[in-house]
Amino acid sequence: MKSEAKTVGFKKGERNIFFHILTACNLQCRHCYINKQQHGNQTLDAKTISDWLNLFYDPLKKSNLIFLGGEPTLHQDLAQCVMGAKEIGYNVTVDTNGYLFHDFLEKTSPEFLDYLSFSLDGPDSEINDPIRGEGVFAVCTENIKKALNKKFKVGVIYTVSKRNIDHLHRMVPLLSDLGVERFFIQVIGLRGESAKPTMVSSAASQNNDWQVSKQQWLDIVPEVAKQGAEAGLHVTYPKVFLDEGEKFECAGVVAENYFIFPNGRVYQCPLCEDYALHTYTIADNKLEVNPNLTEKMLFTLNIEEGCVMNKLLQPDTIEYDSSNRPLHRISCCLLKKEIF
Repeated sequence: MKSEAKTVGFKKGERNIFFHILTACNLQCRHCYINKQQHGNQTLDAKTISDWLNLFYDPLKKSNLIFLGGEPTLHQDLAQCVMGAKEIGYNVTVDTNGYLFHDFLEKTSPEFLDYLSFSLDGPDSEINDPIRGEGVFAVCTENIKKALNKKFKVGVIYTVSKRNIDHLHRMVPLLSDLGVERFFIQVIGLRGESAKPTMVSSAASQNNDWQVSKQQWLDIVPEVAKQGAEAGLHVTYPKVFLDEGEKFECAGVVAENYFIFPNGRVYQCPLCEDYALHTYTIADNKLEVNPNLTEKMLFTLNIEEGCVMNKLLQPDTIEYDSSNRPLHRISCCLLKKEIF
């Protein structure tokens, strides 16, 4: 029986909390989306993390929590925070660059952590390390093996760009050999570092240096996802392009997703994170509505191109015909496809 990818609709009665507990990192990845001017440079203490988690927990809804950074394992109390989040009632994931500081694997256990997700952007050091840093591939894969030996459920996140899309298919045998369960294929976001022009290029040409074309994406990503599923992986990837006649839905309207940063900003759309368009602010351990112009005011706009945020913030990613009509529509960036 052939594997077939299915679009995963936004789930009512479920909320996803993406919690950046710090913005510090030991790496300088070339596509890092952290923007300290907008996100802050604080490291939240364990009590504040616990207080903020209680703000977002709803016992009547499935609540998925993803601890992020920077590099979250740089936080000396992360293991304690993971256990505290599990006790509150969250499903807990930690996204890591693979370095696993402060003896993280020794201080926590699989009963408290639903998934440990490692970031790799290449099937070997020759592809991965120019993007993420020298020596990263070796450290990351070694710690994946250690985590699996300790019976943690492990996923790998691969951010697709022009610099590594031709090597995506080589991840399938690597992950199969390692024994990884989940494979998350992510599209490059033109945020943070990848949105900045270099000294010798314009912003538009810099985008072209990272962003893959529609045809590249559709020719390569779904096929690799099928190969991964046939090899036993659970593969998830963004929908990106809507099919002909497919209805556009914005997660900011029909789902509950919160992207929390250490300076107290809370976004509902990750595309907006380079701008002061956050819907909420946490102040004195209270969630307050931002009274200024926010992302939420734009979510309901209906445009031919699909996602209004993509049109406003990443217009170079959309192609038009001679009548100035879009050749394709962009889905909400949080709409996923998955294949087992």
